[in-house]
Amino acid sequence: MADTERDLSSALWRKSSYSNGSGGDCVEVATGLPGIVPVRDSKNAQDGPVLLFPAGAWAAFLAEFN
Repeated sequence: MADTERDLSSALWRKSSYSNGSGGDCVEVATGLPGIVPVRDSKNAQDGPVLLFPAGAWAAFLAEFN
């Protein structure tokens, strides 16, 4: 079941280091929420959707690129 009630108001968003400054590939990742990692497109940050990943799955994803 989709989590549509998650409060992300305390999320601390940061732009991915792989994003560029010319308006392309703008991915933001949030920290400060135990157990989940929210990810969003910064071009639609205020009104756009947010993907929620379990923290373990996000760590495994990052491990593939380090």
